[in-house]
Amino acid sequence: MSTKKKSRPPAPKARTRPSLDKLRVRIDEIDDEIVTRLGERYLVVQEVQQAKKRDGGVVFQPERERSQLRRLHRLNDREGSPVKPEALEAIFREILSASRALQTAVSVAYLGPAGTFSERAAIEQFGSAAELLPVASISEVFRVVERGQATFGVVPIENSTEGMVGPTLDSFVQSPLQIVAERQLLIRHALLAKGAGLGRIKRIVSHPQSLGQCREWLATRMPGTPTREVASNAEAAAAAAKSPTTAAIAGKEAARVYGLRVLADGIQDVPHNVTRFLVIAPDSATPPTTSDKVSVMFSVKNEPGMLYRSLKPLAGQGIDLLKIESRPMRGRIWDYLFFVDFGGELANPKVRRAMTAMQKNCVWFKVLGSYPAAVAK
Repeated sequence: MSTKKKSRPPAPKARTRPSLDKLRVRIDEIDDEIVTRLGERYLVVQEVQQAKKRDGGVVFQPERERSQLRRLHRLNDREGSPVKPEALEAIFREILSASRALQTAVSVAYLGPAGTFSERAAIEQFGSAAELLPVASISEVFRVVERGQATFGVVPIENSTEGMVGPTLDSFVQSPLQIVAERQLLIRHALLAKGAGLGRIKRIVSHPQSLGQCREWLATRMPGTPTREVASNAEAAAAAAKSPTTAAIAGKEAARVYGLRVLADGIQDVPHNVTRFLVIAPDSATPPTTSDKVSVMFSVKNEPGMLYRSLKPLAGQGIDLLKIESRPMRGRIWDYLFFVDFGGELANPKVRRAMTAMQKNCVWFKVLGSYPAAVAK
């Protein structure tokens, strides 16, 4: 009796993977499609420009741009895309920047020189298509925008470690400029120098806010080393580039700009160190839109209970007080200005009623702006 050998089932075919050349061809095809779609987008932007000319619209609309980015983040999440949120925002920041540049030239003044955190905030807000104008001081940022030499200004207003920035508050007292947007920036400080080794450093220079943000690190790692305040971290980096015994506290970007070495990184005392920047412009630079933050500045009589009575209308209208800061009035001993942020928009009837009631208890009252709040870092 013969027996037949059982035939083995055919071996499964090996799964073929596309070659590197084929993958690159596919990437090129996708890139071609992106370029085509960008061209279509910019044609629509040109139509938007014509519509704005007819209707009197302005180019920079921070609330509209914030809404766009939020929608894109939601889409990115819904699609399960591997693109990280910060990468997505960086890509579309440049797309929006190029779109603004198609409509009009945008210039931005900031506290320079190149390599400051203010420059980085300006780039993150307006993208690389904007013309960046570094100036020597915060007060000069205001003056340059007031004179029409820059479309916008970017100024620091508050740090999560060191508090409010006095020169910015002082500039708002006399300036007609308005706050039209805000941005938060994570601040990471480094100790930069021309030479190697902490032992060679005889002096440390930086902006006073940065020195304050690294106070404990300096006391522990560089005890007794003299410090000197300068107008900006970039100026500090420039000074360090001229002397092998001088170190600067600045961002790592400044090391590249000024040819320095990073002796220590992340030297800020508080790891989550955030600076809030304001975008300032003439009142006509952005349209009145819905917003979620209002900033005002005022002074009251030096009498018991006056500050309480000035702020009480906010509570009475159910408005959230977000921030209050006092600032000595220049030339007036023991008289103070108060800087206040609260939730809402100027068009809201409750906000209008509250502000009308507040002004009755104030010697001086000024609205600094109504604008979309920055996304928390």
